[in-house]
Amino acid sequence: CVLCGRTDDCPKKYGEKRTYVEYNLTFHYYCLLMSSGIWQRGEEDEGVDGFLITDIKKEVNRAAKLKCNICKKKGASIGCVAPKCKRSYHFPCGLQRECIFQFMEDFRSYCWEHRPVQEFTDEESRGASQCTICLDLVEHLPVYTVLKSPCCKNAWFHRECLQYQALSAGIFFFRCTVCNNKDKFQEEMLRMGIHIPERDASWELEENAYQDLLHCYQHCDVKRCLCKKGRDYNEPDSKWEIKRCQYCGSRGTHLACSSMKSWEQNWECMECRSIFAKSGKYSKRKKCALAASEMTNGTTCLLEEPPPKSPRQSSGTPHCFLLQSPKIMCQNLSPCSHLELPASNRVTMSLSPVMSNRNWSLSLRHKHLRRKRRKVCNILKELKAQVKTKTTRLNINAENIWSSALKGFRQRIFSPTNTIEVNFSHCKNRSKKNTSAASKHHFFQLLMLHLQNSSLFEGSSGKNLSLDFQAVKENLYFEAGKMIAVSLVHGGPSPGFFSKTLFNCLVYGPENVKPALEDVADVDVAQTIKTIKYANDLSSLQSTLQDCCEFLAAAGCLRPVTALCDKNMLVNDILIYHLIKRVTLPLESFRQGLKTLGVLEKMQMHPDVFSSVLCHKPERLSAETICDLFTIHASSDVNEVDGADFWMGYLQEVESRESVVTLEDILLFVTGSCYIPSVGFDPEPTIKFLHIRYPIGNRLLNCLELPITKTYQQFKNIMELTIRNTLRAEKE
Repeated sequence: CVLCGRTDDCPKKYGEKRTYVEYNLTFHYYCLLMSSGIWQRGEEDEGVDGFLITDIKKEVNRAAKLKCNICKKKGASIGCVAPKCKRSYHFPCGLQRECIFQFMEDFRSYCWEHRPVQEFTDEESRGASQCTICLDLVEHLPVYTVLKSPCCKNAWFHRECLQYQALSAGIFFFRCTVCNNKDKFQEEMLRMGIHIPERDASWELEENAYQDLLHCYQHCDVKRCLCKKGRDYNEPDSKWEIKRCQYCGSRGTHLACSSMKSWEQNWECMECRSIFAKSGKYSKRKKCALAASEMTNGTTCLLEEPPPKSPRQSSGTPHCFLLQSPKIMCQNLSPCSHLELPASNRVTMSLSPVMSNRNWSLSLRHKHLRRKRRKVCNILKELKAQVKTKTTRLNINAENIWSSALKGFRQRIFSPTNTIEVNFSHCKNRSKKNTSAASKHHFFQLLMLHLQNSSLFEGSSGKNLSLDFQAVKENLYFEAGKMIAVSLVHGGPSPGFFSKTLFNCLVYGPENVKPALEDVADVDVAQTIKTIKYANDLSSLQSTLQDCCEFLAAAGCLRPVTALCDKNMLVNDILIYHLIKRVTLPLESFRQGLKTLGVLEKMQMHPDVFSSVLCHKPERLSAETICDLFTIHASSDVNEVDGADFWMGYLQEVESRESVVTLEDILLFVTGSCYIPSVGFDPEPTIKFLHIRYPIGNRLLNCLELPITKTYQQFKNIMELTIRNTLRAEKE
């Protein structure tokens, strides 16, 4: 930015970062907007929203002569409007020093000494209450970080919470969260430096935001679909019209598949039926009617599950899910009937019994994470376009993964945009043709595991940066950030060990993060903070502070404590020091490393989706995941031998631990990787059914060639024999 000199691109903090190549100008919009020596002399379509290019250049020249009172560098274009105050500063420095910028009228700025304050009564200045946005505690103190509502007596906010709310809601929807007042509330918040953008709410601007509400479920979910045109076929006013569950609407059946004679008949899915059965609201008359409708001409309608009155499965029976057909690249590939298999070989693909609220919530959470990870995959694929065909070889010693990786990343010829080849020094007899991808996947997996357990990070599950002076001296935090960025783009696993605090520091900046007690890894420090936080009276609090006086002095957190409520501010100060200020150097170095290949920039643009791969461990492989991963390229032969059903049934058995191989073994056999990379596989995994004796895993094409067999047992035996022997030979 020509005004503040920073390279940060954070629209929420500094406004949109704009570049005008023809004028050789780059600046943050808020830096320009708040500059003291420039006005909009043009029309809205002239220059930059009315700021003429000549005026912008004059302002840059004027600011170049002014020194910032905060960072002491030139380019301070913003001055305090208070009479006789000569302080000047950059916009980011002003935010850091808690200056107030009024995004209205003349766009005035006030320094930390002359900024406007809200008036508190004696009664209001005591105690604390919940922030009505984040629901965390807010101290009733006349400080920069706390704001009160002008229209509601008991409405208090964190400044940061209000600012994010304003940026999201826009001028049309930003209002008091308690009484819904708009005019008085906005006027006060603008005075106190909250920026309210003149645009519609973010949820109104999202294209097709409510499209899912218009989606009508069209899929037949009965166990044996009779329609030859597939489960998704729907022909109105015929026996192949899809009827949805009258209660949830999220399951369906063709009229013919459930022996329904007309559209007027009601139909319930098994999940809803089970719920009603357990609640006792499922009448006997209804049960009889359903039983009658399921038995027509002696034919049983194969629904997802047995009726509620049927005996429970034995404890040895695995809980299964409805395994939807995978992506199939052919027509007329209908699932085979399980009745055609011997009883011992049948694979149940039924929905599990009605899940508890906790399991249902967990399932929804996993689906939400999967959706986010798909978005991350698409973003990383965009970044992968930078990678060239030119290769860089890394010679890695698996027994000393960190040193050899560090040496490879620091070699002069290493470039993140080159294709990476990995050669393990102890694996002399490996075939380069088939194992180069496998070696790279294995290398990144070992590297991420080492980083997670290294001295650079601290904590149990969610890791924060530790303070290792030797690592700072050797610039290891930068290298760690660089390795994670390269791993994400080049096909490594998702790290999944960042704490929310570390992630937010990287994305929003440390000054905008409120750390939590759970992030403190040092047992002694955590105990000290807990003792202060849970002190019941003033005397015990002061006694505790006296005991840990040296620690507080070293942390710069010594403050006079005159009331019990002062402990909350003190706890917050200690957390900020220990988790953020103490590791400022490692954090900045780590951020610089993550900028490799543009990863950090994408993280800042899409924080919500990137948290799914950086803060959450990838979920365990399931039959459903593997099934969705592969695209089946099938021929007409597949219908005759039920190859697709054998494949899906085998996955189900493997997941239920009824096989000597695992789902990870299957993935490793085909792709050379036992995990699904954050950037996905290239090329995407496929399956072919051929007249061959044994399955073949082509790792160059990520293609699994499967034999056509007459029975499921033959298919299972061949799969287990080949995969087990192949992987065993590779290990040897």
